[in-house]
Amino acid sequence: MQGPQAPSYLQLLDPTLERSFRGHKDVVTALAFKPSMTQLASGSIDNSVMVWNFKPQLRAFRFVGHKGPVTSVDFSPSGALLASSSRDKTVRLWTPNVKGDVTVFKAHTSAVRCVQFSHDGGSLLTTSDDKTIKLWSTYRTKFQHSLSGHLNWVRTARWSPDSRMLVSGSDDKTVKLWDIGTKSCVKTYWDHTGMVSSVAFHPGGTVVASASMDRSIKLFDIRTHRLIQHYGDAHGHAQREHGSGAGVHSIAFGGPGGEWLISTGWDGVVKIWDVKEGHLFYTLHGHKNGPTTAATFSPRGDYFATGGSDSQVMVWKSNFDDVTRMVEDDMRATEEAANPVRRPPHAHSAHTIHTDPALARPLSTMPRPALPPKSASGGLATHRADPSQSAPALSAKQHPPPHPGIIDVGTSIFAEQDLPDMADADAPVAPTSNGIPRKSPDSRSNRKQAFSAPLEVRAIPEELANTLQHIVRQVDVLTQTMSILESRLTMNEDRVVDMTLRFGDAVERIEWMTSRVAESRNRSDGTGDVRSGKASPLPPQARKVFSAEVET
Repeated sequence: MQGPQAPSYLQLLDPTLERSFRGHKDVVTALAFKPSMTQLASGSIDNSVMVWNFKPQLRAFRFVGHKGPVTSVDFSPSGALLASSSRDKTVRLWTPNVKGDVTVFKAHTSAVRCVQFSHDGGSLLTTSDDKTIKLWSTYRTKFQHSLSGHLNWVRTARWSPDSRMLVSGSDDKTVKLWDIGTKSCVKTYWDHTGMVSSVAFHPGGTVVASASMDRSIKLFDIRTHRLIQHYGDAHGHAQREHGSGAGVHSIAFGGPGGEWLISTGWDGVVKIWDVKEGHLFYTLHGHKNGPTTAATFSPRGDYFATGGSDSQVMVWKSNFDDVTRMVEDDMRATEEAANPVRRPPHAHSAHTIHTDPALARPLSTMPRPALPPKSASGGLATHRADPSQSAPALSAKQHPPPHPGIIDVGTSIFAEQDLPDMADADAPVAPTSNGIPRKSPDSRSNRKQAFSAPLEVRAIPEELANTLQHIVRQVDVLTQTMSILESRLTMNEDRVVDMTLRFGDAVERIEWMTSRVAESRNRSDGTGDVRSGKASPLPPQARKVFSAEVET
């Protein structure tokens, strides 16, 4: 009789929930770690920016001032500034402390979707629904130049590690690679069939990743411009109380060498992908009541944060490096015991379910940990990490302490108790199974519980969405064509007017010269009466000049 099977490394070292922050009143849309790992910033549809301090004795800061949902947040490389973008068309630069000094500037003529500091901190990029990408100088927020080329909303953009290039994604279903030096687009990738919701630059600087509402994640080699990895159904459909939909919301690279990719989506889970081997590594079920909307790794990759429709911000310890180190040590010890002569490591084949074998190429040949056991259906058995399950496993010293509170910084646009009213006005009511709206447990307001659709995902049939997007593109093309024709007609009209004036002057001069020649001939022949002016009519100006000459 066999004894109980020993737990694997992956089971022993699952990601563990370290902290859980509550303070937002609506969907969390953006997350960013401070480089010093002392703070975490988050943005939300509730128009606020929260800065969470990791020291238990310090309170969180709520920065208010935006008049629309916050779409993106990012710390400067030094950590001295925190940038936030909003659908109110502005970008704000905050000092992440209790003073909350802020610089505000109107960045675009429409909603601003993304903001990010360059890696040297000298520049700032913004993307917008006005279909442009703009670059700004961080010092005095001076506008530098604009990048145009997308035919629809530009939802996302990211700098390359050397800040010489950037990658962008748009609702026109394209991913564009830009050269900052020449201010031009060097490559357009047309591989997605849905709007591009998120892009990321690999720390190595040679690979870009893109996520789309077509449920896929794709990795491109920017040297050869080839698709090297494809995850066709990264985040599938979800049928929930708040609505139905499908697609990937956000992606981000993590780890010292960028070996991990984290993604969030409509299905309400967080997924970790091993991009070196090309397979799904972990699936986390931590957030409740809707899609997961934001995720990011810490600078060293040892922690990652997630946010979702439940208005929570969760900080996890990854433990991925511990898994890799333990498995590699075990493999090395086994190999040395079997054969004293070391053999060169070989690369594992890419997982056939999550990666197209014809396209996937591992980014490294370093051995990775053994894969989890396969499920009965043949797919990869994923690990479920739930806060309710992982929290009791922590020791007393590891339990997340209660947060001391939140400090409101800046002039409040609305009172805290007014936030549910905004939710009722902007979001549908979550129905129960019998169709009757569910009442909020808050006895003070006793209002309907509401949810806002994250990232403005359109809950419409895919065929209709594709048709509408095609119509929008055609209208954009027609609009641009009409603008070009109008500008050319204006130029031609100006040229005609100018030529008419010049022609009139030339005719007048010719007539004047002709009259002068005729008068000279008459004077020499003695047949004309010059003083009486009967030889030929002269223009007024020529007549004055000629009279002066005659008197002389």
